[in-house]
Amino acid sequence: MPKRDLSPATLAAQALAWPDPQHHGLVPSIHPSASYARAPDGSYPGGHSYSRDQNPTFDAPEALLAALEGGTKALLFASGMAAATTIFETLPPRAHVLVPRHMYWTIRGWLQALHDRGAIELEAYDNDDADHLASLLRKDHTALVWVETPSNPLGKLTDIETTVGLAHHAGAKVVADGTTATPVLCQPLSLGVDIVMHSATKQLNGHADVLAGALVTANPDDPMWQAIEHERGYRGAVLGPFEAWLLLRGMRTLFLRVPAACRGANRVAQMLVAHAGVDEVYYPGLPDHPGHDIARRQMRYGFGSMLSFRPAGGEARARAVMNRLNVFRDATSLGGLESLVEHRARIEGQRSPLPADLLRLSIGIEDSDDLIADLEQALSI
Repeated sequence: MPKRDLSPATLAAQALAWPDPQHHGLVPSIHPSASYARAPDGSYPGGHSYSRDQNPTFDAPEALLAALEGGTKALLFASGMAAATTIFETLPPRAHVLVPRHMYWTIRGWLQALHDRGAIELEAYDNDDADHLASLLRKDHTALVWVETPSNPLGKLTDIETTVGLAHHAGAKVVADGTTATPVLCQPLSLGVDIVMHSATKQLNGHADVLAGALVTANPDDPMWQAIEHERGYRGAVLGPFEAWLLLRGMRTLFLRVPAACRGANRVAQMLVAHAGVDEVYYPGLPDHPGHDIARRQMRYGFGSMLSFRPAGGEARARAVMNRLNVFRDATSLGGLESLVEHRARIEGQRSPLPADLLRLSIGIEDSDDLIADLEQALSI
């Protein structure tokens, strides 16, 4: 059966059936070499020249991620931030960039710093308001529209197809941060996005033991993509071979981990909504979530493993609830095997747009009964 007829879950589990070409091992090999020998004519018979640009250990995870996203080319980076910043480094000076008001805080902070020193023109649109986005677009001047859906940590939904239509009409590229959804739940390229970005540290790896990022495109001949590929080689912001190998190993269980975590997140969200000690829950899987209909249209298999909530009683009680949790660990990040809790406003600082009493949960693959019992005892104060 040709690979194109196989389901994404099978492609992931078999790592594209990528055996070791020399020994035919089912587990791909690690290639630690930084340099590669030339042939007498100066060419590289193995197709690789130097590991700042390419390494055989990158080939399998890049090919697999491209296949899962429905793209044709992927590039690995040393972190999600390395992937994101490389995109913006390829834009012309003073490029007009539109980003969602609610997005991953570290990228937003870095972009704000670029804006403050005059490198880009940065404006923010409301994640769930296409009319607001349209009012900010500048025909043939806006260079890039950034999309993050569901947003971190409020779970706001953006209609990707509508956003792409508006942005492309104005001559802008669209990049989607696919970290929280993963290609298991959503494929932005199929909805017209130009490039998908991942913090592969999160759910793609899934074991919280690799720092990695990735970009994926359906059009590797696009000058913007070629500039990104060129920039990666110069910046050297690439993974080590062992980290690339670990990333591939994690991706092989993606279609087991993500749906399981989504099921757990949905159960936790349902419990929190019904709890008298909770004021508000942010999870797109809830029927009364403002973006639920968009999420149902754009996502499959579930609505993500991240949710946030606000315990009744303000910031002091929110901190007290968090400190009483035993199964959840207070730690940064999301998408791992273990469930985490974080008081995001405290982490983001004074410029954070988040409510001071908001707690973000990343649901892992533990028994959801244990997670619910832990939350119930913490909320009993």
